[in-house]
Amino acid sequence: MFRFEKEQKVCKIGNVKIGGQPGENPLVLIGTMFYNGHKILESRKEGKFDKKKAEELINKQEELSDQTGLPCMVDLVANSAEEARRYIEFVTSVSDMPFTTDIWTVEPKIGAAKIIAEMGLQDRHLYNSIAPWSKDPEREISELKNIGLKNVLMVAFNQENPTPQGRIELIRDKLLPWAKEAGFKNFLADTSVMTIPSTPFSLLGSKLVKETFGFPVGCAPSNGTDLVKKTQEGMWGKLGFAGVDSAAHAISAIFWNDFLLYGPIESSKWMFPAIATANSMLSTFVFEETEFLPEDPSHPINKLYSDFVDALKKR
Repeated sequence: MFRFEKEQKVCKIGNVKIGGQPGENPLVLIGTMFYNGHKILESRKEGKFDKKKAEELINKQEELSDQTGLPCMVDLVANSAEEARRYIEFVTSVSDMPFTTDIWTVEPKIGAAKIIAEMGLQDRHLYNSIAPWSKDPEREISELKNIGLKNVLMVAFNQENPTPQGRIELIRDKLLPWAKEAGFKNFLADTSVMTIPSTPFSLLGSKLVKETFGFPVGCAPSNGTDLVKKTQEGMWGKLGFAGVDSAAHAISAIFWNDFLLYGPIESSKWMFPAIATANSMLSTFVFEETEFLPEDPSHPINKLYSDFVDALKKR
């Protein structure tokens, strides 16, 4: 259940390892900044934001990363290349963690990609993303192949066939050929969560990605929890929503994912403890099946539950 015959690829993006057999490397958490409605934004058009608050959010995520052993990245939402430049310059000035550029339309995506290359940040950057909804994939791919980016996220949202197998078909027939033609070297798959109850389709899709391709795989359970946030906060308050949010992400952390895009970076204060707990439980599942324990001393189970690990080793 938690071991794959297919060789599992491990990608290194900046100082973070992503992928491998379940339980081999800690799950990577990616928090989003500068999303629509983010309170630290002052002017999206001008790329102005509260730098003090932004740095506090980054520092908090890194503090929780250190405490739990879960590596982290930051997802930077922008509408234009110059807006993205301001966020990239800021983040790289206050942190050495990897980052993604999260841009929907082709023109600014290409512009931001060129900025990444000009700044020499290809090793720390994840292109987010090659997706089936691109309005001009031929141009996007043609431009990208001359830029020289390394790491790409492929979003496997198959509207015609939303089953787990449909996600594999989309990667195999469209997204992976596009990514290879664009010159990327490291391929990560996002199995595309849409709602909370449909999340198992994404998790089973993640299992199929690892069985079929061996790529690092993950998803964004926050896409589902965000849809019901206002309703659930109304019924149960913010603490109740944090429970729902934590549960959806923790379950997703156990079942075959290597990374999670967990939504607003403000959620880090409940997300890291929840995912560290789930990642530690995954390690015990893997141990029972394979007698393998993570070697990394920073892995959550080693960092938080060392006495239990020692007992397993004696067994």
